[in-house]
Amino acid sequence: MTVLACDPGPVRSALVALNGPAVVGAWLEDNATLRTRLQTWGGATAPAVLVVEQIESFGMPVGAEIFETVFWAGRFVEVWGGAWARVSRRTVKLHLCGQARAKDAHIRQALLDRYGPGKDAAIGRKATPGPLYGLRADLWAALAVGVTYLDTHAAAQ
Repeated sequence: MTVLACDPGPVRSALVALNGPAVVGAWLEDNATLRTRLQTWGGATAPAVLVVEQIESFGMPVGAEIFETVFWAGRFVEVWGGAWARVSRRTVKLHLCGQARAKDAHIRQALLDRYGPGKDAAIGRKATPGPLYGLRADLWAALAVGVTYLDTHAAAQ
């Protein structure tokens, strides 16, 4: 089964496709384009699940960007139409780093260690790309969501 892991944003979002632990695709696109990609993929014959990072409240006031992100996350799930799940950022931090205070750099390092070990093996170079070659920006967060889902979903079965 393919896992499509999404880190939604207010204007553009990240999507990483995982076949087991292997990264088979990664897109950082404006939301309308990503929505069309999901709509097209949703009709494919191969079973897949869409996993979206869940927005959490930490008791602080939020701005328009958060509400726009929630809006787009809902639109992605709506157009997908198939199996879907949500994974919170807190769950990702606890799963990959063992503590809720982990920062993005800690999560990235945990992913590098898992796919590497280390940056050279995980990312590689243009001539010798590693399994995470080409990931950038929010794609790391989407990968973290997908890995967490795969690990916890397999444990739950």
